[in-house]
Amino acid sequence: MAETKRKGDLGEALIMADVLKKGYKVAIPVGEDWRYDLIVLRGGKLERLQCKYTASNGEVVEVRCRSCNNWKVLKYTSRDLDWMVVYDAFTDKCYYIPASLLGKIDRSMIYLRLVPPKNGQIKGVLWAKDFESW
Repeated sequence: MAETKRKGDLGEALIMADVLKKGYKVAIPVGEDWRYDLIVLRGGKLERLQCKYTASNGEVVEVRCRSCNNWKVLKYTSRDLDWMVVYDAFTDKCYYIPASLLGKIDRSMIYLRLVPPKNGQIKGVLWAKDFESW
């Protein structure tokens, strides 16, 4: 199995475990051609989750808002899913990003800060801790 596929499967499994720990029900779409990996019943509503795996550097969690398939890059939008969820191996945590942050246009990356930027920037910074709860 390719290393990227193995990491993707691991991320999906760890996110599913986190969702189940929170007390929600999970359904898995059959096939590889869905724009999301999990369907979750939360608050009486079905929500679509795209799962990602990453290993941050301890400062920034990089979330890829795209997938590659057949040499084609597909970017996710708020029309495709409800949540982008990333498991970070460095922090051993899941971060739940609402699809509204993806917008209706193509956005290829989201950066979640674990520590303050070295340049002191505060405006526009997305703090990882704000995306830990769901």
